Amino acid sequence: MQKGFYSGRWTYAALVAPILVLIFLFFYVPVGLAFFWSLFLERPFGGGSQFVGLDNFARVLSDAEFWDALKRTAIFMIVAPSLAIGISLMLALAADRGLRGSSAARNIIIWPKAVAGASIGVVFVFVFNPFLGIFAPLNEIWPGFWNPRIDGTDAFITIVVAQVWNGIPFNFIILLSGLQTIPDTVTKAAVMDGASPWRRVWDIQIPLLTPQLFLTFVLEFVGTVVEAFGLIDTMTEGGPGGATTLLIYKIYVDGFKAYDLSGAATQTVILMLFVLIMVALQFRLQKHGKYER
Repeated sequence: MQKGFYSGRWTYAALVAPILVLIFLFFYVPVGLAFFWSLFLERPFGGGSQFVGLDNFARVLSDAEFWDALKRTAIFMIVAPSLAIGISLMLALAADRGLRGSSAARNIIIWPKAVAGASIGVVFVFVFNPFLGIFAPLNEIWPGFWNPRIDGTDAFITIVVAQVWNGIPFNFIILLSGLQTIPDTVTKAAVMDGASPWRRVWDIQIPLLTPQLFLTFVLEFVGTVVEAFGLIDTMTEGGPGGATTLLIYKIYVDGFKAYDLSGAATQTVILMLFVLIMVALQFRLQKHGKYER
């Protein structure tokens, strides 16, 4: 029997230890502090804390701004991932069919994944600028047609578009990889049976692509919650009038600007539970749609 490259279990432990330490420091410790602070009333500049039990949860759940932010977050978490995965699926189908220029398009499509969210936000601020951006000619014809600086709906659309653009590369790679694992014999047999291209997509490729679609939905759904912060902070700062204040940005404002550490920690716990519930629902729905290759 051939031995592994590394000998001894302590060698493997030493290799894994750095990432485990990072996960512990930057995930488990903050999560533990969030749960701790949610049960205490923390003073903003130190000096102790007071145990209040579930009073922080009662205070947050009775706040109308919290429910508005949660509603926007839910809408954003549904719309942005759905569009990102839908567009990625269409691009992956086109690339898999070997259309003209698909080889170059594969490389170009994945480039945005190397760009940080904050940088994407800065770029889209100029793209959607009402006086210099792509809608400037329409604003000259119909004044006020597009102005995300004062129109909440326009501002919300800008962060959705930016998030969709940011999510396409990763989803495209996963879906294209899944399409290329589908045996050619299956699609060729469908062609011989007279199935049209769209029929082959709906009846063969998409059902066999279910595991990859589920993976992209879960990752995109969860990633949207965190990645939206950089876009909002650089594009709208939660405005106008709080129209783009998602829960992740409200937590930042309450904790780092209003110094309400206990309230921010409580909202963090609620957001975490909300995401876990939504992901659990996705896993439950996925059990009803399994396909064997």
